[in-house]
Amino acid sequence: MNATIRFLAAALAVAGLAGGASAAETVKMATIAPGSSAYLVMTTLANLVNQKQDQLNITVDATGAATKHVIEVAEGKLDMCMTSPTVHHFLKTGTVMYQKLKEAPELAKNIGLVFWFPYGAYHALAYADSGINSLDDIKGKRVFLGPPGGGAWNASNEWVQAVTGLKVGDDYENVKASWSSALQGFQDRQFDVYFTGGIPPFPQVEQLALTSKLRILGLTKAQVDAATEGQLKPTKVLGRELDVIPAGAYGDGVVNAEDIYTLGSVVGVAARLDLDADTVYTITKTFWDALPEAQKTAPYLKKITLDYAVRDGGLALHPGALRYYKEIGIDIPDASM
Repeated sequence: MNATIRFLAAALAVAGLAGGASAAETVKMATIAPGSSAYLVMTTLANLVNQKQDQLNITVDATGAATKHVIEVAEGKLDMCMTSPTVHHFLKTGTVMYQKLKEAPELAKNIGLVFWFPYGAYHALAYADSGINSLDDIKGKRVFLGPPGGGAWNASNEWVQAVTGLKVGDDYENVKASWSSALQGFQDRQFDVYFTGGIPPFPQVEQLALTSKLRILGLTKAQVDAATEGQLKPTKVLGRELDVIPAGAYGDGVVNAEDIYTLGSVVGVAARLDLDADTVYTITKTFWDALPEAQKTAPYLKKITLDYAVRDGGLALHPGALRYYKEIGIDIPDASM
């Protein structure tokens, strides 16, 4: 199945998520807009749960920002959403995008983890014929780092500044857009560099590479080995890691001849803490029971593992999810209990 068909299949699956049995309990989940691995994983979660049991029906809203969704979950307006260790840390400490929200630390106490999974590698994409061959070359260019105020924007900004010393707004122009409008804008060559995140081979990048030659901006292995501690600092904090995009992952559509090392992030599925533990247990168990079959046809799901799911990310497991992981004997870090 090619990238376009896989991507459309995922979208069609989401369109049918609301069609469960009328007697089923409705669980409202929000994720970020189509285009990221987070969207694909979370809509797959909903689709598998809806297909494999009839007690619950997960509906998915794929609009808005994850940083806002976590507030809505904490306030009880949503049942589940995407989060990340960094976003939860900012909420718990009332910093960065939550610095003006006085109740942020209290709201953080209302959220429990269902599982962590890799957001994937940050792909900084430029057209191969643009003359932009490295992150240093974005000086003076127009760059989309992610939607303003979102976790992806902060991660991309920190990575660029650490590796190059370039500052957004001073050394290059910040393109303000949503995920969907930015994708269209990059395809129309309205700006120069497009940051997006996903597990390679990422369907969105596969799609772009079908029609244009691309270059992925990042570090080679030699550059990683020679990098200073400060340059790699963004990969050492909670919820971040050094990730690699293998050479050849996107065929001839991407011109990089070497593996590209870049920032990777951890994200997760969170639920409001007062969502019934039996409900969260059923969701968790149904997803993991059905995942092996789904992994056979969806490459991006192969990095979704139980060990990764319960790693320490600064957010304790929801009691319903914890029950499942204990039941199957997974080794759970104390910080996740």
